[in-house]
Amino acid sequence: MIVKVLAGLRLFKYFNIIDILLIILDIAVVAFLIYKLIMIIRGTRAVQLIKGLVVLIAVYFISDVLKLTTLNWLLKQVQLMIVVALPVVFQPELRRALEQLGRGKIFARPISFLGVEDMSRLINEYLRTVQVLSKNKYGALIIIEQETGLNDYIDTGIKLDGVVSTELLVNIFVPNTPLHDGAVIIRGDRVAAAGCFLPLTDSPYLSKQLGTRHRAALGITEISDAVAIIVSEETGTISVAHDGELTRYLDEDNLKEILEDLLLTKNNHGNGSFWPLRKT
Repeated sequence: MIVKVLAGLRLFKYFNIIDILLIILDIAVVAFLIYKLIMIIRGTRAVQLIKGLVVLIAVYFISDVLKLTTLNWLLKQVQLMIVVALPVVFQPELRRALEQLGRGKIFARPISFLGVEDMSRLINEYLRTVQVLSKNKYGALIIIEQETGLNDYIDTGIKLDGVVSTELLVNIFVPNTPLHDGAVIIRGDRVAAAGCFLPLTDSPYLSKQLGTRHRAALGITEISDAVAIIVSEETGTISVAHDGELTRYLDEDNLKEILEDLLLTKNNHGNGSFWPLRKT
């Protein structure tokens, strides 16, 4: 042990204090850039893509260690394809990172997670909002972001960054107002944006009676873990979409039960299940 310490001291004398400070600064800057990169992609679907790449890399090394020749050869063949495809796949994230850097938003505050009490309050706000909208037959589409970021779709709407409240949400969806068309996307306890455009589902099994709102709700929940609340403009019917499945004809108790199961359970790091009431 003493020999190692003495060897370290002999190595240390070859560096002056400036060199040491520069090394520390270099490491700190790289660590900060990696942190900000994680914060940027954290709000997008790139997280799932990166997880897939990590899985492929892990499988590649395992196949190399276990001498799985065919699998190892196959993964080597797709390496070049992955390298070429990465700039295309991550184009939205790269563009957003450069835009944030140019606008001076690289130091933006990261997304925070809500506690159980705050989420319970939000659920009550959603329930009150939906009851008012349903009673007046105001068409509405409310998207609640979860782990999969929805920045790509927030950018298509009008950014608000307002605290979630029944009054704000109802006013947004009043007919013939500037923001009533499109979806509202909620991030945490804030209304991130309104009038957002969402991808429509391609499912051929969807009822012809369902319109664009329901198709958009299914579309966004097919590619993310978001929860979508829909109010029909024609009938006032309340529906919820999650994981590419639609549950319709909900009353206040059913809606509360589903939202608590999907939102509160995830907040407690549990595995929520979607209640199979009436699906289409």
